[in-house]
Amino acid sequence: MLQGSPLTNYALREPRSVENDKAKPFLQWVGGKREMIPQYEKFLPKTFNKYFEPFLGGGAMFFHLEPTSAILGDSNLELIRAYEGVRDNPEQVIGLLKKLKAKHSKELYMKIRSIDRGLDILSKLTNIEVAARMIYLNQTCFNGVYRVNKAGQFNVPIGSSLNRLICDEDTIRSSSEVLKKATIKCLDFENLVTTAKKGDFAYIDPPYHPVSVYSDFTRYTKEKFYQEDQIRLKSTIDELSKKGIKVMLSNSDCHFISNLYSNYNRHKVYSGRSLNCKKDKRGKVIELLITNY
Repeated sequence: MLQGSPLTNYALREPRSVENDKAKPFLQWVGGKREMIPQYEKFLPKTFNKYFEPFLGGGAMFFHLEPTSAILGDSNLELIRAYEGVRDNPEQVIGLLKKLKAKHSKELYMKIRSIDRGLDILSKLTNIEVAARMIYLNQTCFNGVYRVNKAGQFNVPIGSSLNRLICDEDTIRSSSEVLKKATIKCLDFENLVTTAKKGDFAYIDPPYHPVSVYSDFTRYTKEKFYQEDQIRLKSTIDELSKKGIKVMLSNSDCHFISNLYSNYNRHKVYSGRSLNCKKDKRGKVIELLITNY
């Protein structure tokens, strides 16, 4: 992965996190909920048994709650492999990220990004390498965006500055400790929650139903999440509700979603969005937070 790349001194930023800090996401993620959690706090259940999160993404809610037992999932196998790498081998991931940081350059970025053009990274790379590659690209690409083309190849350009963090050792270690309490699976949302029982809690953060062409976050993944998937998700939530499972859902504030969940509690929250291609369209956006309790 690093053979032939020279040492550089571009990436000089140091992490703000310190040892024993509360765990937090080690990846930035489109639609991530870290900034939204203060608004969600009053709607979270006071108690629950097992925690389920079928659209894991950056995992902000999981790291915030730090549940004693959890089942986490996502349909993105590369993402799941990265989580497994951080959970099972944090020191090896840190070691590889340190080497990437020491050699960071535009040339190295393009070399690491293009690995998925020449080989099947999911069969040829270890979980440690998958995790380090994903974190490195996430830290150094434009806006921290994870985006792949139809062939599943990462295609985000490098960020405007070469001075990037790249390796936040304490965040990776604290994330690893919390993840050790979780089972992580690459599954469709419907299959991930089949073992949920009365008293459990599921936080569901699917790709949002688009309210405009620029708000469609499913543009960033190989697979689309269509209107029929939103309807299938609603049926799954109905089944969970019948079983006595507490469910919290995030989605866009639009007529389709509001009508779809008209028999649930709907709360309006405000999100800051910065990915619109038009600067005057960025800013606060109203979203729905839906609960069955």
